[in-house]
Amino acid sequence: MATTAAASAAAAPPLKDRVAIVTGSSRGIGRAIALHLASLGAKLVVNYTSAGSSAQADAVADEINSSSPGSAVSVRADISDPAQVKSLFDAAEEAFKSPIYVLVNCAAVLDSKYPTIANTSVDDFDKTFSVNARGAFLCCREAANRLKPGGGGRIIMLSSSLVGALKPNMGTYTSSKAAVETMVKILAKELKGTRITANCVAPGPIATEMFFAGKTEEQINKVIEECPHGRLGETKDVAPLVGFLATDAAEWVNGQVIRVNGGYV
Repeated sequence: MATTAAASAAAAPPLKDRVAIVTGSSRGIGRAIALHLASLGAKLVVNYTSAGSSAQADAVADEINSSSPGSAVSVRADISDPAQVKSLFDAAEEAFKSPIYVLVNCAAVLDSKYPTIANTSVDDFDKTFSVNARGAFLCCREAANRLKPGGGGRIIMLSSSLVGALKPNMGTYTSSKAAVETMVKILAKELKGTRITANCVAPGPIATEMFFAGKTEEQINKVIEECPHGRLGETKDVAPLVGFLATDAAEWVNGQVIRVNGGYV
């Protein structure tokens, strides 16, 4: 009997019934992460910002629920708004009647005009920092107050390998992500004693709508040539790393920025 129980426990998925919020998960990297966490047994809140992304978010939730009914909901919230971030966490707890265990923040914006710092408008700067830095702060703050102290928990922020590469024409976006990396390193120390970890995953160029927007074929090919693997990354290259960081096996990884870029930087 004991052997059977042990085998059953060993077979349980690593995130079984743990509640995870993935912001910006209606498409791209966020979508891949949401689906991967669901495959590890998590219950998912698929977050999206604009009404135009509603159908995509619902489709992600439906895909998860098709194999595990009742395991996903889609929730609209703008992470740059503190009231909406609170509502997002409230919706997660209400949907699954359980504390949130994992927060993955993927929501971000990128100016597809790729201006130099000298040519960046104050409005565009503010828009980028509002979502990428302020939004990350609001999500980190809410998670730090809502994840269960002592019960463990995972805060995972998406940054960018551009913080290491420091490419021209990406100053505002890169600066906003550098702020996130600094914030997470400090947050990990501030969460001492809670068993909640905080880390950043910093992808390199990934073949998503955000990456392709505004780029010429020549620019895309140049990025591919700079990668030792001779290709763009794919969302499936990022999701498993996030999945690992969300599990108990990653408890000793804390306050880190992990670049996943195929050697691009």
